[in-house]
Amino acid sequence: MDFNRIIERAGTNCYKWDTRTEVFGNDDVTPLSVADMDLPCAPGIVRALRTRGNHPIYGYAIYPDSYHQAAIDWFNRRLGWQVERKWLLNTPGVVPALAFAVQAFSRPGEGVLIQTPVYRPFFQVIRMNDREVVANPLALHNGHYEIDFDDLERKLSRPDVHLMFLCSPHNPVGRVWRQEELLRLAELCLRHGVVIFSDDIHGDIIYPGSRHIPLDKLDTGVSLLTAVAPGKTFNIAGLATAMLVVADDELRDRYRDAQYRCGLWMGNVFGIEALEAAYTEGEAWLEELLVYLRGNLDLLCRWFPGKAPGIRLIEPQGTYVAWLDCRELRLPQDDLVRLFVERAHVGLDNGVNFGTDGEGFMRINFALPTPRLREALERITAAVNRG
Repeated sequence: MDFNRIIERAGTNCYKWDTRTEVFGNDDVTPLSVADMDLPCAPGIVRALRTRGNHPIYGYAIYPDSYHQAAIDWFNRRLGWQVERKWLLNTPGVVPALAFAVQAFSRPGEGVLIQTPVYRPFFQVIRMNDREVVANPLALHNGHYEIDFDDLERKLSRPDVHLMFLCSPHNPVGRVWRQEELLRLAELCLRHGVVIFSDDIHGDIIYPGSRHIPLDKLDTGVSLLTAVAPGKTFNIAGLATAMLVVADDELRDRYRDAQYRCGLWMGNVFGIEALEAAYTEGEAWLEELLVYLRGNLDLLCRWFPGKAPGIRLIEPQGTYVAWLDCRELRLPQDDLVRLFVERAHVGLDNGVNFGTDGEGFMRINFALPTPRLREALERITAAVNRG
């Protein structure tokens, strides 16, 4: 696959490229922000969508047995995760599923626990549903984030906390949680009667030396919902198609009721085709992609902080986003953003969008053609070194 090929996305109603003026103040930036890839989909997905597109009617769709079986086989083959058909729930995306979980497993005014810095929609779905964000800040030690379990237990013991969002692998810090970390976290949630919603959508993007373990694989007894989707893995997030894996019957029914009360039970006709094609034909493409992404990550590792003093890369173990520690630049956050946008003409994600502990940090998406990434890094270097 030619991942070096530059594919123009501007003018395609692309969220990342066609909102640059609104997000960054002008369109003269290379956006390395929104977590989708500027890389082509697997050929099998493109073929499947073209074939379905040739049929001139795009009415309501059902989820065929082959759709669910493709996912079940993928989880087993890639993760050694045995999932039963009845555990699967279909949802239009992980962010809507987070909101439905808030409605199903908490009440207005109660707290929902998250581990910060973390993906912005975690905050948004909690606050927009009139719940309180209860933060368990991750601890940064020598360039590596860990869970503060003492603080976690204090927060989980609150009588108004009944739900926790787990990001696994973690966005934006790139941690792939170890088995012992997952077991300890689950034990605490079980002890305090807290339901876990585990967002595993980056679980296929893992680098050598780490292994993604779905919490559901471990025999913990904790109340658990696991969100999975091909959107990040295969760059098809715009097709609004995801699943939840929920082994517990009562938990599954409570979640389904919340989603269905919002009138969401039909599928995306193209998303159905894309998921099945991704999980049945996309494995070789994914292996190529992982090598390419690792190459881009290696470029970042070599680049920071040598060529851009004051910026330190928090090397991710998974995902295709990386967390940049810019605190040594000693800039107020607004000035830090302006450094990238106005001097380097590069649009990164503002660290404070991931929580107050993102002050002094920025998130960079490195899932793009290497030549374009290198060009952006050169501009960052020039901007930093100009002072």
